[in-house]
Amino acid sequence: MGGAERSARKKKQAALAVAQARGKSGGSDRTKVIAGVAVVAVLALAVIGYVVFQQSRPSKSASDAVPLAPADHTISAPAVREGGTVLVGKDTATVTVDVYEDFLCPICGTFEKTYGTDIKKAVEDGKVKIRYHVLPMLNRLSSPEGYSTDSANAALCVADDGKFNAFHAALFHTQPEEGEAGYTKDQLIKLGKEVGVTSPSFESCVQNQTYKAQLDELMSKTSNDPALRDAETGRFRGTPSVASGGKLVDLDNKNWLADLTK
Repeated sequence: MGGAERSARKKKQAALAVAQARGKSGGSDRTKVIAGVAVVAVLALAVIGYVVFQQSRPSKSASDAVPLAPADHTISAPAVREGGTVLVGKDTATVTVDVYEDFLCPICGTFEKTYGTDIKKAVEDGKVKIRYHVLPMLNRLSSPEGYSTDSANAALCVADDGKFNAFHAALFHTQPEEGEAGYTKDQLIKLGKEVGVTSPSFESCVQNQTYKAQLDELMSKTSNDPALRDAETGRFRGTPSVASGGKLVDLDNKNWLADLTK
């Protein structure tokens, strides 16, 4: 529930308390009137306190930078956009791993923290390529809605300049929380420039959601891919999901990456 809705609800509660106090007093019971006034006063103070609290909370602004991830968290390998996906790795790699994720997905953030170092080493050693499918899956879970599309689209825009790896690492290193505000388009643009994007069309690519249609198509294709469906529910397993050779990888196996590169 948003701040405005909470404030409105408390005002309604205060107004209701006033009405109840007036109705019960009948203009003669002074004690009840005083009690009603006290209730109203307490609720009014609660409303004022909440408003002050909301105003004092730090908020993301266009001038705020998205902190870069440490350099040792960023994969050093070619990254090429292929439609709505990005392929990261050396041409000599013989194993391709498909990673399905959403920049707002908290478990995806955990996945990156848990396996990011191993993935980086395997890619840089030329053992695997990673095809990132950054999905607009959790749009409704940001406030305002739409961060999943905005961030995924920006990542594809960045990939056009070959700077996807640092951008990807930064967004997971300081990941917004579900239910909260994601980074704005202006912040995503600022981050892109900080990781080295110089294309004159980059800003318009982000602002106009150039790749939204491709991302929506990717989401639909992914959701309907039989190879990515949960055996019990028959639905897309969700993010994060990992596949290789057309089969889902069991992430309960902590050695899944090593097993793929044997």
